[in-house]
Amino acid sequence: MKEAKAMAYVNMYGVLATLENLCEIDDEAKKICQGIKKPVSLCFDVTDGPCCTFHFSAEGCTMSEGDYGCTCKMKFASPEKFNALIDDSKPGIPVKGVAQVLSFLLGPFTKLTDRLTKLLMPSEEDLKDRAFFEKSTKLTFFTIAGAISALANNDSVSKNSALYTVDGDVQMGITDVCYATIRVRNNKFETIKEKPDTPRAIMEFNSIDLAYGLFTGTASTMAELCAGNIYMAGMISMVDNINRILDRVAVYLG
Repeated sequence: MKEAKAMAYVNMYGVLATLENLCEIDDEAKKICQGIKKPVSLCFDVTDGPCCTFHFSAEGCTMSEGDYGCTCKMKFASPEKFNALIDDSKPGIPVKGVAQVLSFLLGPFTKLTDRLTKLLMPSEEDLKDRAFFEKSTKLTFFTIAGAISALANNDSVSKNSALYTVDGDVQMGITDVCYATIRVRNNKFETIKEKPDTPRAIMEFNSIDLAYGLFTGTASTMAELCAGNIYMAGMISMVDNINRILDRVAVYLG
């Protein structure tokens, strides 16, 4: 069962955080950003939930925690209200820069999130295009990486796995394609979208096609491990705990 508060963190740190990567790798998203004449820093502030600011400019998008530097802010009365923004496009209450937040939300932001949705929830026809397939899989990887930490810190089931995870950096990746660090400190998880300098454990998929198969459930983790297509090294207990959290990620993002 999904928990509304944990879902809000997944939506913020998993789904919306992937806007950063979308604006880096997708030409359509880049064009949308290039149309932003004046930088906009949009904060989503969720009561009893996450608070993050998305900084949009012609160069792309970056996300930061908290509301520092925001030019406009939207308040949500509960995690459920914020989840409705993602699921049903129901906005919260503008509390700062009202005119700007509404015009930006209905303009560039919606265009970007629509593009992200198309890539994260592709049709079979879309996936026949190899470039689209690769972008979709990369963005799915970053969404999952963000969701791992969101659930480790906020989902009651995932917290049990986090509790038994030792400190250190876990390197997750698709070989020569994209990487993320799952950083563990005092049972708290943080996702960093780059390779760690000194990983304590590694879990790496040897191809983008394999990653897609694992993400969609069309490939067997055990069979691919036995075939040597999934590389694991270091403190394997860390990888085991992350794999348990990945089972919960599938519930939330499925």
